[in-house]
Amino acid sequence: MSPTTEATPTLRDVLTTGQLANWLRTVPLPAERSRQMAKLDRSELRQLGLVLDADTAEDLLNSVDDELAAQALTAMDPPRAAVLIDSLDTDHTTDILREMPDRAAESVLSALPPARAAALRRMLAWPKDSAAAHMVPEALTVTPELTIAEAIAVVRHGAADPHFDSRNGAYIYVTDADRHLLGVVAFRDLVLADSVHRVATLMNEDVLWVSPLTDSEEAAQALDDANLVAMPVVDDERRLLGILTESAAADIAEEEATEDAERQGGSVPLELPYLRASPWLLWRKRIGWLLLLFVAEAYTGTVLRAFEQEMEAVVALAFFIPLLIGTGGNTGTQITTTLVRSLATGDVRLRDTPAVLAKEMSTGLLVALTMALAAVIRAWMLGVGPEVTLTVSLTVGAIVLWSAFIASILPPVLKMLRIDPALVSAPLIATVVDGTGLMIYFGIAHLTLSQLQGL
Repeated sequence: MSPTTEATPTLRDVLTTGQLANWLRTVPLPAERSRQMAKLDRSELRQLGLVLDADTAEDLLNSVDDELAAQALTAMDPPRAAVLIDSLDTDHTTDILREMPDRAAESVLSALPPARAAALRRMLAWPKDSAAAHMVPEALTVTPELTIAEAIAVVRHGAADPHFDSRNGAYIYVTDADRHLLGVVAFRDLVLADSVHRVATLMNEDVLWVSPLTDSEEAAQALDDANLVAMPVVDDERRLLGILTESAAADIAEEEATEDAERQGGSVPLELPYLRASPWLLWRKRIGWLLLLFVAEAYTGTVLRAFEQEMEAVVALAFFIPLLIGTGGNTGTQITTTLVRSLATGDVRLRDTPAVLAKEMSTGLLVALTMALAAVIRAWMLGVGPEVTLTVSLTVGAIVLWSAFIASILPPVLKMLRIDPALVSAPLIATVVDGTGLMIYFGIAHLTLSQLQGL
């Protein structure tokens, strides 16, 4: 007989055994931790709060998404939740508090030490999509008149803060007594410098920074473009408020990419893992777009009805309608998917619109010629005659070029109007091209088919 393998206990199991630390070791994957934690009811989440300590709480809450962490802390007694959340970094604590109901978040804040609660309230006051909402307020600072030895002592003291993250210590910011930003010193340069020198002799006064109300996506892109691991956030008077870190910028970029992908698919972003989304939530996120697209698509039927006589006169025209509108929609979707992502990453800017249009129209011409040839082959296979073949091939080329033009213009125009270009979803661009493509089709048919003369 083969030896039996003891099953790994679930999170629900360890609520009664108290072996939570062992469970965290045996279940290291965040996705699996989240799945098991999401299965706990409110009373079990309350029990979870009793078996967690500062170390296990930090490990668990850092590995699950903010919405799930907020759900768990809301179920616990506020004083207990405050003890557990206080073990987390300030920026992460703020993210979780934003996901909690206002009353529950305020109860937890009231149970925290006054200084800690005040710092968190200042963070929560910033808009969710601003750079300040994602910054780390515990920046290491020194004044310019300090010697290197004195500055290192100050840095050592600041790094001892229990909420300080060692990843935030790559740069030491030089400020005056009122926290006005004067310059920056790399941590490595500081520790390698002669201890009797002054900080002022080392600091770089040319500091890149962002304002607190800068859009978080723009701030993250600025950090990435500058190839820095952190960037200071300063107010209108150049007072240092905190720093935007490389890890925060990566989280912002990932979140924005996910939202853009969902919008491109014609849905409102879920803002929580798919498997925890109820059918009711999925319906609410999707139905608005579907109804909008339904109304927009209705004009395609109106166009077909307007050209009813033409289709009765030349029945073969109807054979190619799905092919034509499908080709136009596919062409536009390819372009918008690439262009929306390029706008989001900063690879393409508004001033590049003429270059984008020229590039896509040149590419569209090549695609149009190729697809027109494919249409000729398809029409020949169906045996519809030379006139209809000519009509279809010309229409395919025209629709490809028209779709390329629309798809190249829409995202930059929306960006200029300060509307998220990701709203140009694949279903929307296809809908826009469908009706106009049919107009192009029957317009060309009138010019090429003798049967339609006089209609």
